[in-house]
Amino acid sequence: MLNRENVLTLYSDIFGSLIIFMRAINFLYDDSQQFWGLIARILWIANNVHKMKHPESMQAMVLEAYGTSLVLKQLNVPAPNNDQVLIKVTACGICRTDLHIIDGELPEAKFPLIPGHEIIGRVVACGSDAGSFKPGDIVGVPWLGYTCGTCKFCLQGRENLCDNAGFTGYTINGGFAEYTVADARFCFLLGTAYQGPENAPLLCAGLIGYRSYRMIRQSAKNIGIYGFGAAAHIITQIAKAEGKNIFAFTKRDDQEAQAFALRMGAAWAGESGDTPPERLDASMIFAPAGELVVKALGNTDKGGEVICGGIHMTDIPSFSYSILWQERSLRSVANLTRKDGADFFSSLKKLRVVTQTQFFKLADANTAINLLRTGKINGAAVLLMP
Repeated sequence: MLNRENVLTLYSDIFGSLIIFMRAINFLYDDSQQFWGLIARILWIANNVHKMKHPESMQAMVLEAYGTSLVLKQLNVPAPNNDQVLIKVTACGICRTDLHIIDGELPEAKFPLIPGHEIIGRVVACGSDAGSFKPGDIVGVPWLGYTCGTCKFCLQGRENLCDNAGFTGYTINGGFAEYTVADARFCFLLGTAYQGPENAPLLCAGLIGYRSYRMIRQSAKNIGIYGFGAAAHIITQIAKAEGKNIFAFTKRDDQEAQAFALRMGAAWAGESGDTPPERLDASMIFAPAGELVVKALGNTDKGGEVICGGIHMTDIPSFSYSILWQERSLRSVANLTRKDGADFFSSLKKLRVVTQTQFFKLADANTAINLLRTGKINGAAVLLMP
């Protein structure tokens, strides 16, 4: 069904195309003043259609306390500050980090909280210092929502470790809502190929997978992935395109996930306790199970890296130094930088990544979360806004 926002968007797109068409038939007009008057009118309408008043209220799924279900609420549409943009959310992915927040495994959430940090939407209003963004732009909003720019990590170019960072859908309200505001400096202008709602998982699963992958030396050929979900199915496509062999490890007896990994381009798929047919040059762990660190180290060849890509993990059991020795390394990934995002989306201009998504209505967020929690979703879950 076309709602008011969709109709305005459609009008704007039609007007933009009409301008190009009218230029092509300019030679048919004897009165050039009449022609350019028409063009001026079209430009004015196209420029102002997005500035029309947006609704005063919106629907949002709200987390009121740790360990509780989200509640559908009617809230006021937020107003952007000077450095923010107001975004009409098209879609927002559900990330495993959202589960960690809901379950209280990440202890610094604001309440009440609108979760969601894999946001795609259309800019509808801009603050006075919102940079080059303008109404009508399609943008993505990631997990990293603010950095101070003055702490030692920011000054060293490691803003992902900022001492005063703000995080979308955790310490800053996120995208499980019809509208959201975001710091314009941390939004990504999305290319045409990646503006659809199916691409929402790129804003976290894609970015964290990419940062994890870049921590592996380029010469690595055989790469293990433990936990084959949203991040894994995206980075597998990128790694395969670069000539890597992906060895996918899933939960016990999860043949559906193994088949999914093979469809996405993995060279081999098995259970997390299996020994792969070849030694691994490196591994990435996206499942939040600490025992997988020991498994990965045991399967990794000399000089190899084991990268922990999650924000939360259960305790890692003790292990023999012998599986770490011979210059194997163990490293975690924390958040992302804006450069990560710029590099990631630049790489996607050369490669078409296809996300596997299951869509849900905003009001069905709790159902989607439970399916993700129980491993019933292959790929990613995405909420579509009314």
